[in-house]
Amino acid sequence: MILVIDVGNTNMTFGVYQGQELKATFRLTTKTPRTSDEYGVIITQLLKNKGIEAMELEGSIVASVVPDVMHSLISALVRYTDTRPMNVGPGVKTGIRIITEDPRAIGADRIVDAVSAYEKYGGPVLVLDFGTATTYDLVTEAGEFAAGITAPGIRISSEALWTQAAKLPNIEIRKPKSILAQETITSMQAGLVYGQIGQTEYIIRKVKEESGIPDLKVVATGGLGRLIADETSDIDIYDSSLTLDGLRIIYDKNADRKAR
Repeated sequence: MILVIDVGNTNMTFGVYQGQELKATFRLTTKTPRTSDEYGVIITQLLKNKGIEAMELEGSIVASVVPDVMHSLISALVRYTDTRPMNVGPGVKTGIRIITEDPRAIGADRIVDAVSAYEKYGGPVLVLDFGTATTYDLVTEAGEFAAGITAPGIRISSEALWTQAAKLPNIEIRKPKSILAQETITSMQAGLVYGQIGQTEYIIRKVKEESGIPDLKVVATGGLGRLIADETSDIDIYDSSLTLDGLRIIYDKNADRKAR
């Protein structure tokens, strides 16, 4: 079994794979400062709750966009799982060639999503991730990471409304029954959700137009991705485990680097 970890700006998502089967998942908040021992105790206990002993793990891999947590997290994995985590970054084989102007600026999470979408669904493919930011990444038929678009995520937009406007409340993000809202909460929900749907459809159309690939496959993932994917025919596939699967795929591609 291997442990895969996606460290995002809001949450860390953990997955345990036995072969290609995802056996268990759990999450921790990223923004809470923790020592290596705190990470170690929490991770081993959460694994145990899933019926998995930490020392059963054969290896681990991490993709992170939050450098500040990495020292404590990596130390915890080494001490409490007896694995030396593979860190997605320069030198790690992915099967994807990045042809943007500054390849090193592409986040590890976006590379992992691109690898997963390309391996699972083929190219060309447009990969959408509805996370802290909403990202749109184009992978060519030849497996090249060719372009990316970054927009504020739905939660960021929601927080901007209620933190910057004194009379607007913090709300649940859900689609209201009608866009014709008649009070504050559904008015905000309508703007956030329908606004995201509109943005998503427009960006997909523009990418297809400017890339010259009208039949481009569109794959979405991320916490709020299902909400948007269910509301538009422009998204072909919603895959909730896309990122975790991508980490497992990259781990397998680097078999010669696996070490305990």
